[in-house]
Amino acid sequence: MHQDFHYISSAVLDLQDIQEIIENDKKLALSDEARLNIEKARTYLNEKIKQSDSPVYGINTGFGALCNVKITSEKLTELQENLVRSHACGTGDRVSKPVIKLMLLLKIQSLSYGNSGVALATIERLIDFYNYDILPVIYEQGSLGASGDLAPLAHLALPLIGDGEVYYNGKRWSGKEILIKFDWQALKLQSKEGLALLNGTQFMSAHGVYALLQTYRLSYWADLIGAISVDAFDCNLSPFDDLVHQVRPHRGQVKTAERIREFLDGSEIALSEKKNVQDPYSFRCIPQVHGASKDTLAFVHKTIKTEINSVTDNPNIFIEADKIISGGNFHGQPLALGLDYLAIAVSELANISERRTYQLVSGLRGLPAFLVENPGLNSGFMIPQYTAASIVSQNKQLSVPASTDSIVSSNGQEDHVSMGANSATKLLKTIKNLHTVLAIELFNASQAMHFREPAKTSPKIKEILQDFRKEVPVLKEDVTMAPFIKKARSFIQNYRITDFIVD
Repeated sequence: MHQDFHYISSAVLDLQDIQEIIENDKKLALSDEARLNIEKARTYLNEKIKQSDSPVYGINTGFGALCNVKITSEKLTELQENLVRSHACGTGDRVSKPVIKLMLLLKIQSLSYGNSGVALATIERLIDFYNYDILPVIYEQGSLGASGDLAPLAHLALPLIGDGEVYYNGKRWSGKEILIKFDWQALKLQSKEGLALLNGTQFMSAHGVYALLQTYRLSYWADLIGAISVDAFDCNLSPFDDLVHQVRPHRGQVKTAERIREFLDGSEIALSEKKNVQDPYSFRCIPQVHGASKDTLAFVHKTIKTEINSVTDNPNIFIEADKIISGGNFHGQPLALGLDYLAIAVSELANISERRTYQLVSGLRGLPAFLVENPGLNSGFMIPQYTAASIVSQNKQLSVPASTDSIVSSNGQEDHVSMGANSATKLLKTIKNLHTVLAIELFNASQAMHFREPAKTSPKIKEILQDFRKEVPVLKEDVTMAPFIKKARSFIQNYRITDFIVD
């Protein structure tokens, strides 16, 4: 198998696999196993329709509250295409291209198991879209996260039938234009295919995958920046002693303490005798707070991993049991709860980061007020802390769970919904906010470390600060701060971390 391809199969797909697919820009292809499973399921479904005239939900009936309306055989293609068009009711901001690409990948994976009954040509067209980087235009609002992500996935499916819009080669094209461009025929959706494309949790799960990849990286940075602040505030190293954490061995706590020790290894500041017996909780309790967020991350990772290796459309086809079963695998409750939980964990990383920034500008531990040489004439780092505080407050608001809400839809048929799509979109906002808050802490910690010189920090932190100060220098007097906060964000986003892994 060619190394530039990822072959869709029944093998477990995990975050590391997705990260490798993204970073190496791998193309997708169906394995022989997947191709066989897809064709068997479609053949089985076609035979069932020929053999029986009885109603089977979504195959020869209406949808949702219209499930008891029987549809004649000659109208099945029209039924499926009507479904896609009528459900494309997305609104709000457009979904980012990386998330759309993940939606395509995860929809292909879910349909490949042979429990959905879609035609091989339909999945191959989705793969073409992925491989040629043809990304359907999708909107953030419209999904209740219950009968699948109906509205977003309808927009994902529209270009297959020559409708909707796509991004391609830096431009927006109509669905019809992109088919002409590639000399493709619009798909004629067969029985159940529209429903299989629309039912599913790929909007929520794609956001979840994207969020996990971002949060693993920012969790690492939270530890690293926290370690810089520990030295900048002249803190004791003893709270990070492994003995402390082995008597309360939460995995994330132990891991965080281990990282802090590694980052501060060789620091003369950390090993120097301290005047202060104890440090504020935002420094002393880094292992406990960051560690709890890591454990949440691990829990959500497990949930997302299960979801992206699952069949989440409806009804499900079971060839060996000779059954077509209408169930509820499209319901997003596991994702909704997990994504809400992760938003809380992300918010806490930002919360404690802002508290460290506050301590650094407070004129304590031999540091000048607001980290500037002439406070009064200069406001120094007074207002970056304000900015961090406002962002942290917004994150608290975004952390109110969406999953505790529900609203009746489809004339009472869909009487409990997960609201997981709202959990997903607001989670990405909390992560973006965490990124900014950490950038502000790094900006402050770098400035504070300047006032510790000539005392030496660790080789690891010295290297990071040298690279950072090439982009964001130590400030001697007041300047416009916003560009430096932006540069600090870019530094965190782009700096290559050699010892970072998704675990």
